[in-house]
Amino acid sequence: MDWATTTAAELGRAIDAGRADPLEVTEALLAAIEAHELGPRIYARTTPERARVEARAARDRARSGLRRGLLDGVPLSWKDLFDSAGTRTEAGTSLLAGRIPDRDAAVLETAMLAGTVCLGKTHMTEFAFSGLGLNPATATPPNRHDPARLAGGSSSGAAASLAYGLAAGAIGSDTGGSIRLPAAWNDLVGFKPTHGALPLDGVVPLCPSFDTAGPLARSVEDAALLWEALGGPRVDLAGASLGGVRLAVLRTVVGDGLEEAPARALAAACDALARAGARVEELDLPDLPRAYELGGPLYAAEAWASWREVIAPAPERVFPPVLARVHMGRDVLAADYLAAMEELRRIRARAQATVAGFDAVLCATAPILPPLAAAMEADHEAFRTTNLLALRNTRMANLLELCSLSIPAGLPSCGLLLSARPGRDGQLLRLGQAMLRIMA
Repeated sequence: MDWATTTAAELGRAIDAGRADPLEVTEALLAAIEAHELGPRIYARTTPERARVEARAARDRARSGLRRGLLDGVPLSWKDLFDSAGTRTEAGTSLLAGRIPDRDAAVLETAMLAGTVCLGKTHMTEFAFSGLGLNPATATPPNRHDPARLAGGSSSGAAASLAYGLAAGAIGSDTGGSIRLPAAWNDLVGFKPTHGALPLDGVVPLCPSFDTAGPLARSVEDAALLWEALGGPRVDLAGASLGGVRLAVLRTVVGDGLEEAPARALAAACDALARAGARVEELDLPDLPRAYELGGPLYAAEAWASWREVIAPAPERVFPPVLARVHMGRDVLAADYLAAMEELRRIRARAQATVAGFDAVLCATAPILPPLAAAMEADHEAFRTTNLLALRNTRMANLLELCSLSIPAGLPSCGLLLSARPGRDGQLLRLGQAMLRIMA
């Protein structure tokens, strides 16, 4: 078995059967990270001492028949905004260089108690406030299909750690698509749980009203297991099918201007779903354009509140397009913010009522394919417009407070985005399992 490409669930079963040793697998992955020519663009830092201690403990539990779950002993990467005790956590910015928390983030602590092994911290976009995956301040992780193209962000290193075989699972965060976009551009599964379903204590914030934590994975089964390891409820994927499933293909905003490959992948997926017995219907959400209008100042205001004190001493050290996005929040009045949030809540309620009769809303995860990193770094206006376009479809679920799952759509760097009402995380994962099976 190739530990660099196997799923986390398969690795867990191999450990359970005595065919894999958690310490040997961990050592192999640490060595691979160290030796890989692109390793420094993927991992900000590894945690070998911690990983070995956790892997030895997992090995001892396996030998004693005391495993804590299927992922006990499975090595994971963690985005560099999850606090890890005694290890630098810098959120992709030189402004936090040398920041060392004294305790783990709540979800990292929960995952550790589930027996997972922490390999280290992956690179990300600065402050987690851009979706392309470009970070001239620290490092820009590579896309699996072309290292010169962007991996998607802000969980860019998380996706690359899986795509390049340097972890068995990855944990990221998602404020406007930061798990699902890099998952799509690297042919992975990315899951954004319902906002508030997991605690964010010890996670460096961006926009607290929209921030979520969740997994990137090689399969829907892995995503469900990682969700459980982070503190979510167990999801039984057995028997997942498309029988009686009703799906809505959303046209409003997210259906506009798709590039040829994402459009073809979405059309092929809809055809396959219909042939498999799902009811596939088109849907419009008339309030959605207004939700996007409201999202701009809401995101900017919360990002400015989170980062203004860090940025103020040295704004020149921030990548200019990211700085410009954060600075947009300076002029948002409190009264305007509160009014916008209240209006967004009303739009959410209407949208959730409209989609209540569907098992999920569908669209392409991203309307475009990954751009070249050099082109985006050289042209800041192109970065701005491309970044907004790349995150456009995923941001819909954050704005409407839906849980959301991206699965590979069958063409390179194309994803199919499934979104459902808040609290239906388990049902969404079961649906993703059934859909991915017929699209494989």
